[in-house]
Amino acid sequence: MPPISSFYEVSGYFGTLAHELCHWTGSEKRLGRIKKFANREASAFKELVAEIGNCLLCIHLGVTPQFDQSAAYIEGWLVALKDDKGLIFKAASEAQKAVDYILAATEAAQQGEAA
Repeated sequence: MPPISSFYEVSGYFGTLAHELCHWTGSEKRLGRIKKFANREASAFKELVAEIGNCLLCIHLGVTPQFDQSAAYIEGWLVALKDDKGLIFKAASEAQKAVDYILAATEAAQQGEAA
């Protein structure tokens, strides 16, 4: 992550962090999403999952999600969503799994610190 001082607003830093954390959950060691959804729309799908997860995490943290970066991905999303009408539901489901994973890991780390 770039330093927080490189963002115009603190919420932009946390939104970017939430987005990247959602990508992080996709590895084989975590939720195994990257290989599970490897197809021609994989890039758009990964970004859609990360953006939905970003919004969910920001809302959980009380941070207003910022959508200015989302515009860069919209064209890819539209193509992928047009090709697969159920993709939005798959992406939302995977985003929720990512958020649940992040929150569980955070809670476990906090409990470890308290002990």
